[in-house]
Amino acid sequence: MKLPRRKFLHLAAGAAVLPAVSRSAWTQTYPSRPITMIVPFAPGGLTDVIGRVLAEGMRTTLGQPVIVENVGGANGSIGTGRVARAASDGYTLVVGIWNTHVANGAAYVLQYDVAKDFEPIVLLADAPLLLVAKKTIPANDLKEFIAWFSANPDRLSMATVGAGSPGHLLGFLLEKETGARFGLVAYRGAGPAMQDVVAGQIDAMFSNTATALPQVLSGNVKAFAVTAKHRVATAPDPNVHHKLTAQGFEIPPPEQQTPEALGAYQKAEIEKWWPIMKAAGIKAE
Repeated sequence: MKLPRRKFLHLAAGAAVLPAVSRSAWTQTYPSRPITMIVPFAPGGLTDVIGRVLAEGMRTTLGQPVIVENVGGANGSIGTGRVARAASDGYTLVVGIWNTHVANGAAYVLQYDVAKDFEPIVLLADAPLLLVAKKTIPANDLKEFIAWFSANPDRLSMATVGAGSPGHLLGFLLEKETGARFGLVAYRGAGPAMQDVVAGQIDAMFSNTATALPQVLSGNVKAFAVTAKHRVATAPDPNVHHKLTAQGFEIPPPEQQTPEALGAYQKAEIEKWWPIMKAAGIKAE
């Protein structure tokens, strides 16, 4: 069963320079004043982490303040909408993710276009998800886990962080692939959802590595699968690349770190997932 990974995108409401983008393509007058970077989710989450790590590197490279603002709500659509309405001058950026620039276009009625109203800059990182379950589940690997909940239809509960989120869609695909059924329970964030899995009030969830790994390593939950091709990397080095890999992110190769590659990826994901979401009737409540 192929599982999509949670891609982190970086898009802007105008052209902007990032550390991974050649500065020679821009006039020497940019940037001449502070840049605002919108993180469309609450502080402390993975999107916030990547935004703050990136902003720190940009301040050094560009020589201007990069102000990070958290504008959460509606699966990231409120903060993303603010950037869509901003002047197209490169001074208001958004740390977008798969939710905000793919799924939300199908799950929400938006006042902006997730593709046409933004200029792609670079694919920053890829954050794998872990399928985890409460430790009392009588299974030791993915095969046993699927066999257990297939034998107990309608008993399993799975946490999600909102309609159209990667965890929601992965849960839908898991149902489709196995024929089993379980109740999806929506949470406001991965942290509260994980707390209930640890407490045994929720059976399972697809969680980002930063939230899940500490609980897995502590023996508080069981991990059955990861949506990555390789083991999750960790590294303590203090530069941007290693700060991201230390949080469980995977950094794409240079040829995938271009505006064209990001735009093509977003287009392909929309074409793939919007029909699936619409057929499943996935809509924000």
